[in-house]
Amino acid sequence: MPSQKILAISSGGGHWVQLLRLRPAFEGHQVIYATVSPGYRAEIGDAPLHVVPDATRWDKLGALRTCLRVLVLLARVRPDVVISSGALPGFLAVRFGRLFGARTIWIDSIANVEALSLSGQRVGAHADLWLTQWEHLARPQGPDYRGAVL
Repeated sequence: MPSQKILAISSGGGHWVQLLRLRPAFEGHQVIYATVSPGYRAEIGDAPLHVVPDATRWDKLGALRTCLRVLVLLARVRPDVVISSGALPGFLAVRFGRLFGARTIWIDSIANVEALSLSGQRVGAHADLWLTQWEHLARPQGPDYRGAVL
């Protein structure tokens, strides 16, 4: 398979940790990371890192800023693949990534044991591959279960 340009994007904390656990799958590809804190740079070495603002669904202005930054990032990077393990920046990147011709992958956070996250519930129709890390949350119409990253 030819090398792909991958945008790996998530919020901080556990979302970021789970995204980094996928690094072996990215070997041989050009990976551009995006997250909400420049402090994560040390964890990705020389790979490009873009910082986008984080926001909650209750912070409408912050969410709009995040949306605009993610759209600009997608327009600049033009990834072949967008992959996210969650929260708002990842949801937006998956949601809009397809508009830029990218294949999209959503992996719902392992923290969501009882139900999919709100983003995870809403992203399914926009992701080419929609995954949960809990077998009991998988459904025939999606998301699929293929194991956990933690």
